[in-house]
Amino acid sequence: MKKALITGITGQDGSYLAELLLEKGYEVFGLTRRTSTVNNERIKHIQEKITLLQGDLLDQSSLAAAVNDSQPDEVYNLAAQSFVKTSWNQPVLTGEFTAIGVVRMLEAIRTVNPKIKFYQASSSEMFGKVTETPQKETTRFHPRSPYGVAKVYGHYITLNYRESYDMFACSGILFNHESPRRGLEFVTRKISHAVARISLGKQKDLELGNLDAKRDWGFAGDYVEAMWLMLQQDKPDDYVISTGETHSVREFVEIAFNAVGIPDWDKYVISDNPEFLRPAEVDYLIGDSSKAEKELGWTSKTSFKELVEMMVRSDVEAEKKNNS
Repeated sequence: MKKALITGITGQDGSYLAELLLEKGYEVFGLTRRTSTVNNERIKHIQEKITLLQGDLLDQSSLAAAVNDSQPDEVYNLAAQSFVKTSWNQPVLTGEFTAIGVVRMLEAIRTVNPKIKFYQASSSEMFGKVTETPQKETTRFHPRSPYGVAKVYGHYITLNYRESYDMFACSGILFNHESPRRGLEFVTRKISHAVARISLGKQKDLELGNLDAKRDWGFAGDYVEAMWLMLQQDKPDDYVISTGETHSVREFVEIAFNAVGIPDWDKYVISDNPEFLRPAEVDYLIGDSSKAEKELGWTSKTSFKELVEMMVRSDVEAEKKNNS
C-alpha cells in the first residue's frame, strides 16, 4: 500500500486529491494547522479513512515530524495563502506560507528521506503580464501580485532541489480550477452562491468587480488527477494543466443565472465595484496543456458550462437546507 502526505488536505484540491488517492488504495495522511475553530467540512465524509497530523508550513520541525511519522511515498504540497486579493493586504505572510513554506517542506523531505516524490502546486498567476498566448511550460513568468511572486519562488526552489539533490520533485502549473468546494471569497463561488440565494429570494443583488476579466477555468476534480499522474512518471518534470479555453466573468454570471431560470441577470448584478478590483490585473490567461496530454495522457473532462451549473446546483441544494 502506497502512502501519501497532503498539505492543505482540508482545502478544495486537498479534499478531491484525498478522495482520488483513497480510491487508488493509498494510505492517506493530511497535514492540518491547529486552530481554535476546526474546519474539516470538505473532508468530513472521508475523515475516518485518513490520518490527520498537526503541522504548519511556518514551522520546520513540525514538517519534519509529519514526514517522519507518515513515511510517505509521495508528498503533495497544496497548502498556501491562496487568495490573490489577500496577498496585497498580507504580502509578508503570503511569502512565508506560499514561498518559504515550500523550501521548508523540501528540506523536511531531504532530511528524512530524499527518495520521497514531491508535488508542488504552482499557479498560472506566475505568468501574470503574459509574454505569449497561450502560456506553456517555457513561457516567461511576470507575476502581478505578491501571491504570484511567492508561487514563482516555490516553483523555482522545487526545480532547484530537483537539479541539486536529484529529488523527484514536480510542479503542476495549474490554471484556475473551481468546484462546489471552492471558498466563498473566490469570485466563481461568490457568483454561484449569490445566484442560488437570489433564486430563492434570500438575496437581492450580486456585487462584482471587472466582468470582462477572463480566465481558463477547469474543474478541480479533474485537475487533481494530473497531480497524481505527474508522480507516476519515470522522470520528474513540470506541466501546465488547463482547459485551453478562456471565459469571462460575464459568461460565468450569465450561465449561472440561466441555470436557475433567470435570463435577465443584469438586473441583479452591480459591477466595477472598486473594492473588488485588483491593483494590477493579470492579462489574458489561457493554458497550453499539450505536454500533459502527450506525456501524462491527461485532458480536462468537464466543460465550462457543466462546471458552472454543477456549482450553482450544489449551492441551491445547500441553501434549501439552510433556512437562514
